[in-house]
Amino acid sequence: MVFVEVACPFCASTDVVKRGKTSNGKQRYECRNEACGHTTFILDYSYLGCLPDIKDRILDMAVNANGIRDTARVLDIATATVLSTLKSLEDNLESINIKVLENPGSYSFNVLILKVEIDEMWSFVGDKKNQRWLWHAIDHETGKILAYVFGRRKDEVFKKLKKLLMPFGIKKFYTDDWGSYERHLPSGKHVIGKKNTQKIERKHLTLRTRIKRLARKTICFSKSSQMHDIVIGLFINRYEFGLAV
Repeated sequence: MVFVEVACPFCASTDVVKRGKTSNGKQRYECRNEACGHTTFILDYSYLGCLPDIKDRILDMAVNANGIRDTARVLDIATATVLSTLKSLEDNLESINIKVLENPGSYSFNVLILKVEIDEMWSFVGDKKNQRWLWHAIDHETGKILAYVFGRRKDEVFKKLKKLLMPFGIKKFYTDDWGSYERHLPSGKHVIGKKNTQKIERKHLTLRTRIKRLARKTICFSKSSQMHDIVIGLFINRYEFGLAV
């Protein structure tokens, strides 16, 4: 007789018991570790989309310029699995860099970011007539994105971004000469010109290089606004905000 110790693939606990069988006769196990939440699993999945680490692998590929079909082909899973996994992460996304506002043990809304650069960049969904704009603001000193929103190139979208920036106590806004900025930023704090927006223009190049949905001269484009916003939001949350999504 051979004894094989079974470990939970989610928490590595060996406090595991049998919990019936699947419809195709495979043994199901349950982890009794309270921190793991009594997760059930099997050792040999017929469909690779059920693997415990598949969500992380889909996310890693999404934020590193892999499309839906690329990911499904490489991981040997259905495109529906990739789509549903990415959509399930939408509620975890933050539109503001909370780590900049964070104090040990609590959140503070008294942090002063003295100067920011604001700009908007366009891509498209479906065809180039349906433009989708990413509005974002970066810290003039560090180049880190502080907040972002998606929408049309309209005043109401910029006002959403401006509202997100209010907790930072910004003293100076650097922008180009797009009318929305002049209409909604206080003249005493607003500086127009390319001289002070070089970091955010460089940020645009980085984003277009790292996220192919933002590359304008390409056949790789988003087919829905939801997936466009989710993938770009995941990239910003992970690499700009430093959040685990």
